[in-house]
Formats: sequence, C-alpha cells, structure tokens
Amino acid sequence: MSSVLLSVSKLRPPIVPITHQRTYITRAHPTPTPQIPIREAITALLSDMDARHEFRKTRWENNKEKRVQQRVEYLTQRGKPSHPSAEEVKAQASNEEYRRMDESLSIALQLNLDPRKPGQSLRGSLSLPHGNGKKFAVAVFTDDDALAQKALEQGAIAAGGSSVIESIKNGTLSLTSIDRCITTPEMMPELSSVARLLGPRGLMPNPKLNTIQPKESILETLASQQSGISNYRTDKEGIVRIGIGKGSFGVDKLTDNVRELMNEIQAVKPDQFGKGKKGSGKGSSKGTKYYLKAHLSTTQGKRSVLVDLRTIDPTSVFFMNDPDTV
Repeated sequence: MSSVLLSVSKLRPPIVPITHQRTYITRAHPTPTPQIPIREAITALLSDMDARHEFRKTRWENNKEKRVQQRVEYLTQRGKPSHPSAEEVKAQASNEEYRRMDESLSIALQLNLDPRKPGQSLRGSLSLPHGNGKKFAVAVFTDDDALAQKALEQGAIAAGGSSVIESIKNGTLSLTSIDRCITTPEMMPELSSVARLLGPRGLMPNPKLNTIQPKESILETLASQQSGISNYRTDKEGIVRIGIGKGSFGVDKLTDNVRELMNEIQAVKPDQFGKGKKGSGKGSSKGTKYYLKAHLSTTQGKRSVLVDLRTIDPTSVFFMNDPDTV
C-alpha cells in the first residue's frame, strides 16, 4: 500500500507559488485606455504637432529636386511664352520654404445629458480668454443706415436691413460666405422670411448665443463675434465639441481656455440630468455623474487623448492639476 502511495506522489507535479498573474486582452477584456491629466494631454498633442512638422519639413527638403523637375517638365510641355522660363522656375522653387500649418485643438465632452428631455439641451456662447484663433465672417442686420455703414467699416461681410434680406432670398449673397449673423431686435420679424435658409446652417440669430443685441451694442458684439467667440451645443448624444485654440498658443494659454470652458459648462449644468427613463427619477439621483468622458484631439492628428475627468471637473480638488503632484 505504501509503495502505491509513493508512486502516486511521484506522478504529481511540484507545487510552484504563483508570482505572476497572466492578463488576457480580448474584445471582452480590452486594455483600458489611460486617462491623462489635461495639462499633460495638451503637452502630448503639441509634441505630436512638432513631430509632424519636422517630418513634413524633412520630406519637403528631400523632394525639392523632384518638385522642381516636375514643374519644368510641365512648362516645357505647355510651351507658352507667357510662362516663366525653366531657370526662373528653378530659382523660385529653390527659395520656397515649408510653411507650417497652425493646427487647432478641440475637446469633446460627453455629458450625462439627454437632449430629448426638457432642460437638458445646452446651448450658448462664451469668450475664451485667448480666443480660439479663428476669424469669422459676420453679417449684420439693422435698419439703421449709419450703423450699417460703421459695421461695414469694421469688417462685416454684409450689413443692412431689407436689402440684405432680399439679397439672401435671390441668392446674390451666398450663405456659404457667412459664418455668423447678428441683428437688432427690430429686425427679427423681417428675418422670419429667411429663417428656413438661415436656420439649417446655424446662422439664425438667437438670444442664447448673444447674437440679438440693441443698436448700441451691435459694434461691440460684431468685434467679439469676428475675433472668435465660441458657440457650444449638445448633439443628440449629449456631446459638446468645441475648439480651445491653436497649437501656437502654447500650453499655458490653452490651459486657460479649457479652464474658462469648463467653468462655463459647470455654470449651465441643469438641475435635472441623466439618461435614465423619463419619470424614473434616476437622472438626478445622488451620485449621478455629470461628466462621462472627455477627449482632446488636433486637426491633423491621428489620435485623441482621453482626459482624466478629475483634472477638468471644476468641483474636483484636482481641477487643472495633476493628481500625482497634488
């Protein structure tokens, strides 16, 4: 009997303590995306911009001879005397320098909002401390001819009353050339005739966007709208997408813009929110999150960065700070 037990014990593998737990990466158990503090996320995206700039600049220099040769061959085939000579083309191409594109940064905030429910659709405008780096074409609607002339002198793409509205109706003034519209309250009844044209393009003046102003505030509003005042609005999924500036701003200015944006989003937080069933009362229950996710991206970047919500939530002690350093 003892010999049988002895033989069985020899067949058993030795017991080795587990020192490493194997991780499984599957569709059901994906690798979690790291959440990065806001300042670190901005720095990472700016580094990506610099890397793209250096790569494109190197490629531009390496392809200079090929680019010159293609231009010379094209002009030779055309054979028109009005075109510059091959020597002039070579000299012009040799002096050309790579021009860096100033990319924009934008943030996408996924909020725990259901725009189909009353009071949960956010819409408004704010002026970022350092602007968003864009220049907008603004049309001004007013029945005051003197005010319209001042608006044109200040850079408005169009200004006036019935004449401007008529030019929109007959297609003389293209709506694709207009980014925003501002008006005085007296012009709103007349604008109703072109509301079906302005509305789908998001050009219809709205008090929530501060685009309906009295005559004495029109020129000031025009300047702010031209300089890049930012409009925000929740889409059907409860996501707010808004630009926070250009890459040339640097980390500090972009951080200031994000701080102002998040304070605005927190200030307009509705009393009742959540995507629970209507009437269930779960939407505004204690512990319901207002911020779900936040992604930061650039114009030409191939990736977006998942931002640590603690660093952009104004109610958090880590607001605009790195939790590891606080």
